[in-house]
Amino acid sequence: MKTKITLLATLLCLVMNANNITVSNISLENLNEPDWVQVEFDLSWENSWRLSAGPSNWDAAWVFIKYRVNSGDWAHAQINSSNFQAATGSTIDVSADGIGAFVYRDSDGSGDINLQNMRLRWDYGSIDPNDIIDIQVFAIEMVYVPEGSYFLGGTNGDENGDFFSGSTNIPYEVTSENTINVSPTAGNLYYDNTEGFSEIDVGDQMGPIPSAFPKGFSAYYIMKYEVSQAQWVDFFNTLTEAQREANDVTGVTGKNSDDEFARNAISWTEGASNATTTLPDVALNYVSAEMTSNYLDWAGLRHMTELEYEKSCRGPIAPKPNELAWGNANLPSTAYTYINLGEPNEQVTNPEEGVGNIIFSITNGTPSGPKRVGILAASAITKNREETGGSYYGIMELSGNLYERVITVGIPEGRIFQGDHGDGILSVAGEANVPNWPDGATGIGYRGGSHANTAPFILVSDRTDAANIIVNGNTRLGFRGVRSSD
Repeated sequence: MKTKITLLATLLCLVMNANNITVSNISLENLNEPDWVQVEFDLSWENSWRLSAGPSNWDAAWVFIKYRVNSGDWAHAQINSSNFQAATGSTIDVSADGIGAFVYRDSDGSGDINLQNMRLRWDYGSIDPNDIIDIQVFAIEMVYVPEGSYFLGGTNGDENGDFFSGSTNIPYEVTSENTINVSPTAGNLYYDNTEGFSEIDVGDQMGPIPSAFPKGFSAYYIMKYEVSQAQWVDFFNTLTEAQREANDVTGVTGKNSDDEFARNAISWTEGASNATTTLPDVALNYVSAEMTSNYLDWAGLRHMTELEYEKSCRGPIAPKPNELAWGNANLPSTAYTYINLGEPNEQVTNPEEGVGNIIFSITNGTPSGPKRVGILAASAITKNREETGGSYYGIMELSGNLYERVITVGIPEGRIFQGDHGDGILSVAGEANVPNWPDGATGIGYRGGSHANTAPFILVSDRTDAANIIVNGNTRLGFRGVRSSD
């Protein structure tokens, strides 16, 4: 069996100072013809944690497998919930749909984690064991957000279109996944759309928000970082030629160039074998709205909703005026300087102390554009939530660097979203095909601001662009994925 197999180990989250997730030593073991085989691999990353108090959460790796037979097209591997093998000190949760598995610590602890000889059962179906099989195991760092109530908006600060309860500025508490009524009546969710900006950018003030719409009360996993250029290249390079043409960030809907522009260094020539980037660890900009859906479908994830965005930032803590993802309004005031530009250890040399750190218009510095994912956690003088810019749950760069794409509640095309996950399979044309997902950009909004923005756009509760329809990519827009906890 082994003599017939070529193994490829590709990392979806490449070496980064903040995490350094690695998949290695891949092999196929215990062939059970003609049905299944175990995929064995080692998995490690830095700064892992599990806490039973406080946030009561953990970080995890979302692991999934792609394969091809006899150098054909790449396909998604179906994982069985039985016959897997967790490494000592870890837990494996195979998703109910078999698209992937979450791997995380089995008890409280923190620090680097190195898991060896893990195994997932791949139900390979009709493949002939004598075929030449290429395997890629992908791993994405995620953060678990536990079930529980939390508050939306209502901070009485400078935020535009922020949520509140009824006709007052009282925060709205989400206490379940039940239907939320939208109206200017006490106890209902509402927001202002008359503060001098386009109504369509904030929303139609209509509802209800159906029970199937993910509201953030139920538990979910969210990517620890924004999608990086390395992650995008790894996705892109598993696609067919036709699928690549639909997902080319160097094309007219993206940066329209193969040269580095605004720190997007992805290059791909039509008909060439693979895309490349010289800035693999930098957050991905210039990706269109439609392409974000395609990536998430391929990875077995889904879009984040704008309600989940606010919970991911503040957790169960009551909102504060003008707060950022780290829980207060304290902003740095000096442009950052950088060392090791473009390297896995790209770093800020002058992070501020006693305030939140963020990549936004004042601090962005030179070169202009997004920075390495996790850069602030690695650069902070004191590794606390404020100085690293981290959220209540330890999620990075939810304020600044790049806008977060979210499913909006402000228009009908967003409210029909039901939180279905991608199945790992794109259409022949390279498009997502998940029911009730946005059709292109309609239904997707933007929260959290970017390297080019200042207040109010970077504030947690600001909804200036929460329902704004932006079809093409630009320098400010990124994204990250979410998956509901089974």
